[in-house]
Amino acid sequence: MTMRLADIAAQAGVSKATVSRVLNGARGVATDTRDSVLAALDTLGYEYPSRQRRAELVGLITPELDNPVFPALAEVMGQALTRRGYTPVLATQTPGGSTEDELTEMLVGRGVAGIVFVSGLHADTTADTGRYDRLRRQRVPFVLVNGFSPRIEAPFVSPDDRAAMRLAVAHLAELGHERIGLALGPERFVPVQRKIEGFRVGLHEYLGLPAQEAGELIQHSLFSLEGGQAAASALIDRGCTAVVCASDMMALGAVRAARQRGLAVPGDLSVVGFDDSPLIAFTDPPLTTIRQPVKAMGQIAVDALLEEMSGTPPPRTEFVLMPELVVRGSTAAGPRGGQRPPDQR
Repeated sequence: MTMRLADIAAQAGVSKATVSRVLNGARGVATDTRDSVLAALDTLGYEYPSRQRRAELVGLITPELDNPVFPALAEVMGQALTRRGYTPVLATQTPGGSTEDELTEMLVGRGVAGIVFVSGLHADTTADTGRYDRLRRQRVPFVLVNGFSPRIEAPFVSPDDRAAMRLAVAHLAELGHERIGLALGPERFVPVQRKIEGFRVGLHEYLGLPAQEAGELIQHSLFSLEGGQAAASALIDRGCTAVVCASDMMALGAVRAARQRGLAVPGDLSVVGFDDSPLIAFTDPPLTTIRQPVKAMGQIAVDALLEEMSGTPPPRTEFVLMPELVVRGSTAAGPRGGQRPPDQR
């Protein structure tokens, strides 16, 4: 069937020039307008034309690079792509800078052969997943890392967040801690929800605490050093002798919160991080943490994307990898029965 711009323009209620810009992946087209043109293509029975792509380019979209685990993951994927003859194009979101949608449009406009999204909007349960449907209609292969959504048809790669929290709680319970807190980011994110589930199960399994009673031991904040400091401070006020954090950066904030109160880590407060970011073994004290399987995750994400690009896509499922507890110097024996309130110390 010969594609007629005039027919598509009439169906979408836009000009032929706008249709041409959408079909060519041009930037500057409003999302609603682009959606209208893509809907018109479907209605008229046209397929989105496969543009000539620069097959050597593969996009990697990551959040800000303040958290060391993101550049570490990008490095693993970049090396894997380079070994296979591709050139990685790193596109990083920054506060007040380009959004995920803008970065995606830029990469598609450059003709990338595929895209890996790391901890993107796919992990946000409140975000519109239609953006990924549009990308699939454009015939751009993609893989999603950290955060699963059954509404998106794509391969996913994630660490087992539930198992990670059970490992952390088991470790602290074995050390004698009975009042264990959890510091993490906003609840709308899938990894956060899974960590909460695993934390509740761990408290019940290792300490006999009913799941519904774990609420006061969970504190939401921001995924940052300052966020970890605020969350840990609140948990210390609730008598916690140990805090599990959703990132190493938050864990460093928890250490700061303890020291500002004159508490020693791990003497008065044990702290567990998450990620095992580069250099975290050299902090003061060296951080006990849950190691994300970064190398395996990056390699699997690249392998899945290359299969997508080759036309033999892997299962539209989630590859879940087991994390590892790395015990260092920020955890130690805790008092049976919990910590006394700080003002009674």
